[in-house]
Amino acid sequence: MVRSVGVQAMHFVIFVNGAVLIFFGGAMALDALVFHATYRIFLIGALLTAFGGALLTIVSHRPQMKMERLDAFVMTSSVWMTAAIAGAVPLFLWGMTPADAFFEAMSGITTTGSTVMSGLDRTPRGIIFWRALLQAVGGVGFVVTAIAVLPVLKVGGMQLFRTESSDKGDKELRNAAVFASATLQVYLGLIAVCALVYLAGGMNTFDAVTHAMTTLSTGGYSGYDASFGHFQSPFLQWACTGFMVLGALPFAWYIRMINRGVFYSEQVAAMLWCLAVVILILSAWLTATSHLAPLDALRMVAFNVVSVVTTTGYATTDYTLWGPFFVMAFFFLTAVGGCTGSTSGGGKAMRWLLAWRAVASKIANLQSRNRVTRIRFRGQPVEEDVLNGVVVFLVFYFATFLALTIVLALLGLDLETATSGALTALANVGPGVGKVIGPAGNFSGLSDAVKSVLAFGMYLGRLEMLTVLVLFTPVFWREYMVPAWPMR
Repeated sequence: MVRSVGVQAMHFVIFVNGAVLIFFGGAMALDALVFHATYRIFLIGALLTAFGGALLTIVSHRPQMKMERLDAFVMTSSVWMTAAIAGAVPLFLWGMTPADAFFEAMSGITTTGSTVMSGLDRTPRGIIFWRALLQAVGGVGFVVTAIAVLPVLKVGGMQLFRTESSDKGDKELRNAAVFASATLQVYLGLIAVCALVYLAGGMNTFDAVTHAMTTLSTGGYSGYDASFGHFQSPFLQWACTGFMVLGALPFAWYIRMINRGVFYSEQVAAMLWCLAVVILILSAWLTATSHLAPLDALRMVAFNVVSVVTTTGYATTDYTLWGPFFVMAFFFLTAVGGCTGSTSGGGKAMRWLLAWRAVASKIANLQSRNRVTRIRFRGQPVEEDVLNGVVVFLVFYFATFLALTIVLALLGLDLETATSGALTALANVGPGVGKVIGPAGNFSGLSDAVKSVLAFGMYLGRLEMLTVLVLFTPVFWREYMVPAWPMR
């Protein structure tokens, strides 16, 4: 008797998606218990979501289920879409249109931070907390996905990060469940410390908790229309700058530092050096071209540069008003991203570092035909398939960016908004540049079609594109659904 491997495997995928719905149902129930003004919305959402999740887990449960490599593509892509749909349920029940609710939830769960909401200062706290919770869950969820799943799928050279994260002596990273637990502890610990610092800086408890969640997740949702600019305290802005950087560092590095006292990381050093150089250059330029004092210019530039590079998306001012040079600089910084294995989006420091070394190696080899230069990372030669993965990722990154830009332009956006919107969605940054979706605007004025394309761009960017795009190939489904004889 013949069975389909794919059909059997889908039981596991459906089961996991059902569990995700149950989790979000529980999160909605928590929101309903804490915030009375919106308890009906979240209670109804909890019942609907948890019931749907329970139904899926019951019909798909089998005594023995395990995940194979191809299952991981389907599971990873479907789980993030399920999470976005679940996150949209209370927003829809609150009164948002389906397109707006899905956009806001996808932006939240992918920690992008783009928003269609205005009047945030008057929005019920239950809704503000839900947005922050979506980003907190999405942040830690991506860290686990990036280290436990993407290296197995060999997406974008991520197998190199597995070797960086799990030396032979690193017992703490050998088991995915143990690593997930350690990551969660570090993540929650950083959020708690951040919230305490925000409290010390003058925030109330609610603001401190929600902004700590969206800072360490590098998500950037704020409870105010002015974003973090609502808080005029230099202390809070410097504190937020520091914690955004901490959210953009690899969580495996934190675990290794705590367990083994290993502090140095090539990609951490590269990211910090690049941030320092860019901040100093732009601060000097702003001081020279404005009436700001040097320390004020340094604080404003440091906050907004770190926000964009770490893909947090907070803003303290409309930096596009500083002049064309800053508009161009922030546009290119959008694609950079934080470290691999962090909550950040973007291209990632490790990939840019390897790409730079590959270019330098090629130039050196051209200068001397007899010279053979090996690209190294952490002192070890980088395998050819890893370099190929990095190159393929960067090619697809810019190809997808170009495709999204064209689609958005065809849907009626001007070139500046289409280009910036495509990049900010794919890099999971949040605000773009320009008058429409810049740091002083939002995405509410865009059509439902444009919002849908941007939401898909966020989804692609968070899952590093290839994880999703492979599902659109017939070859994948032929292999995934291949008939096979059952084992005797």
